[in-house]
Amino acid sequence: MAKVLIIGAGGVGGVVTHKCAQVADVFEEIVLASRTEEKCKQIAAQLKRPIETAQVDADSVPELVALIERVKPDLVINVALPYQDLTIMDACLETGVHYMDTANYEPLDTAKFEYKWQWAYQEKFEKAGLMALLGSGFDPGATNVFTAYLAKHYFDEIENLDIIDVNGGDHGYPFATNFNPEINIREVTAECRHWENGAFVETPAMSLKQSFTCPEGVGEYNIYRMYHEELESLTKHYPSLKKAQFWMSFGDSYLKHLEVLGNVGMTGIEPVEFNGQQIVPIQFLKTLLPDPSTLGPRTKGRTCIGCVVRGTYQGKPRTVYIYNICDHEACYAEVQSQAISYTTGVPAMIGAKMMLEGKWMKPGVWNIEQMDPDPFMEAMNQYGLPWTVIDEPGFDLV
Repeated sequence: MAKVLIIGAGGVGGVVTHKCAQVADVFEEIVLASRTEEKCKQIAAQLKRPIETAQVDADSVPELVALIERVKPDLVINVALPYQDLTIMDACLETGVHYMDTANYEPLDTAKFEYKWQWAYQEKFEKAGLMALLGSGFDPGATNVFTAYLAKHYFDEIENLDIIDVNGGDHGYPFATNFNPEINIREVTAECRHWENGAFVETPAMSLKQSFTCPEGVGEYNIYRMYHEELESLTKHYPSLKKAQFWMSFGDSYLKHLEVLGNVGMTGIEPVEFNGQQIVPIQFLKTLLPDPSTLGPRTKGRTCIGCVVRGTYQGKPRTVYIYNICDHEACYAEVQSQAISYTTGVPAMIGAKMMLEGKWMKPGVWNIEQMDPDPFMEAMNQYGLPWTVIDEPGFDLV
């Protein structure tokens, strides 16, 4: 049994808290902290067992250290903003506590999605005898584990990887984001990078699209190539990959709104002066958009997220597709959240469970695909994210 400190009370934080509370034999004590403690209390009121709540500014190492020293957790689960990864890692090092997150660090003033800042902590965590597990969400997270699982059980060598993230849900708004608007829009509008022939190739954001038909009747969607952080770690840890791409679905209404907002400067991350004050356009836009945590009761449809891997097995070419399908309404019925937060929050709980049970416990900083995929994959089936493998799916991707 263990005690965890969860930092972040957004949509994902709510799911992580719900799912940890369901596994009382591992997560004996739970503390949920956020800049706004009232959000934590609202989540706590939804649970069938009591948890502690707290207020903390995750930008402040001294505040984090004081909270961790008071709470004395075995593990800190970071589901705050990516800007806060390093302060939370610093606080964990200072207090001697294990760390995990769901998204890599990015600077507040630059739309950069890179692991270099966190990888630089490898020696510090190793010397401290502490583990930091990076990217235990869905993408990154489950998609990394999917890749590792297929590489272990279905291939002698993997050569091509396509990660495909389709959200077939409808929330009824003309324009809204399914997770933090600022993070979402920065991610979508960033320059695209894909891996090809030993290097990353840059292309304009979402300049390549294709049609993809999801299995099990989820439907046919336009998917657009974009950069996502798991490509950086996967191409590092699987050097046999000759090509690796990330694809995400977007509806026409979303893309049109995003284009217009970009054209008038509302997606900018540089401060502008307004009435004598400095404001960041994308942060102002965030205040106008629906809060992603309120989308749950409105959203219908299913997500379909998975990996298409090509390579060789016993001297012959092979293609395998592995995926999960998640229903928005079923997620809301279970944890009062839509499927985007659910598919991120469940793997966060599972990653924490792997660490606390000792199945994944190794000093240093590690990406999730560097761990044994088998117990994680088993837990996905057990805790709400069942997966399916199709050997030779019979379709081609660009």
